Amino acid sequence: MNAILLIAHAPLANALRQCALHVFPDCEAMVAAIDVQPNLSPDETLATARIALEQLGGLPQVKGVLVLADIFGATPSNVAQKLVDGVRSRLITGVNLPMLLRSVSYRHEPLEALVSRAVIGGTQGVMQVAVTAPQNQPRRTTNDQDQHDHQQ
Repeated sequence: MNAILLIAHAPLANALRQCALHVFPDCEAMVAAIDVQPNLSPDETLATARIALEQLGGLPQVKGVLVLADIFGATPSNVAQKLVDGVRSRLITGVNLPMLLRSVSYRHEPLEALVSRAVIGGTQGVMQVAVTAPQNQPRRTTNDQDQHDHQQ
């Protein structure tokens, strides 16, 4: 089984973790979150992240750790890049809730497969939703009642 470490600008990491626990309450021990505070240096954040990664990786059932960060090139992502080794831990940036939920759902799969599922889940979770009229009827631009329109 794989664990998941979220690293994001405060308060996003913990907010995402709470959403995941809402849907999957049994994953509490397997999902950790680090909120990057604006008043801490990247080195302080890295030290905290290393501890979290070691704790997750030290769990007997954990084979790997998927690290999810918010924005590529920002402090959380830069810190995460220093953490991952590419073998027992992998990094994906651009985390969103669909990506996290997909990751939690498939955390039993090998790390490489989990990375693929997470990226697909994150991208498939982003879509433009078309606004349609009820029952596919044309929208009226006015509020006037049409005397000849007798739809029920």
